[in-house]
Amino acid sequence: MIPELSKPSVCMKDPQGVEKTIESMLKAGSNTLQIISDFDMTLTRFSFNGKRCPTCHNILDNSNVISEDCRQKLDELLKTYYPIEIDSSLSVEQKLPLMVEWWTKAHELLVAQKIRKDLLAKAVHESEAKLRDGFQLFFDHLHQHSIPLLIFSAGIGDILEEVIRQNGVFHPNVNVFSNYMDFDESGVLRAFKGELIHIYNKREGALLNTGHFQELRTRPNVLLMGDSLGDLAMADGVQNMENILKIGFLNDKVEERKQSYLDSYDIVLVEDETLDVPNAVLLYLTGNK
Repeated sequence: MIPELSKPSVCMKDPQGVEKTIESMLKAGSNTLQIISDFDMTLTRFSFNGKRCPTCHNILDNSNVISEDCRQKLDELLKTYYPIEIDSSLSVEQKLPLMVEWWTKAHELLVAQKIRKDLLAKAVHESEAKLRDGFQLFFDHLHQHSIPLLIFSAGIGDILEEVIRQNGVFHPNVNVFSNYMDFDESGVLRAFKGELIHIYNKREGALLNTGHFQELRTRPNVLLMGDSLGDLAMADGVQNMENILKIGFLNDKVEERKQSYLDSYDIVLVEDETLDVPNAVLLYLTGNK
């Protein structure tokens, strides 16, 4: 049906089920479709030429915007909490307070740095951040077909938007829900806005209560993309959902995590740095076979 689903990087527990879901979504029409995606390591590359690519937080960590002392403290937090985040033996309930603790401490460290807003674009420009291969087609095609792309990220919204903007694909159909910086009148970081968004509470249900997204109510078919098991909750709260196709990027620790990804995602992409599969599905769903 879609040749890209035969790529060596593609794993599926139930190929027939995937085919059925895609056919059902095709029948409903692309005007009933919305895309819900994570950002770091989902829309961005995990590695390039054998070197890890930075997340939104890493972009700041690796820049001149923060001091060496702050960088070391952030690195200590990463070494402490990241193994917990990807530990498949712990439940979400066990991880949750620790993830909140991590993000809260990291944000406090950043606020103490009095980061200037006008330096963020430079930090992104000088970083090694890269959107996945095929991003141009992905973003442009969604825009052409007026399909909403909702990006939920526990990262930093200001940095995330800048990455998309510098790649020339920040189209009007893109909505970002993330942690945004709050700058004072002289453009210096003084806090983060609103409630902390972390890996386990970012989801559409929270948005629908705001009433901003009436349009999403008419889009009961969801293509969800993520790279962690926590990302699967992003579509919680989608109203009257008819079909959901979940595509998971399994970027590292493949052997120990593969089974849990296959049990949770419909399509698992193993160490695949491209958007070839999501693009092929999108093209199929919009009649560009």
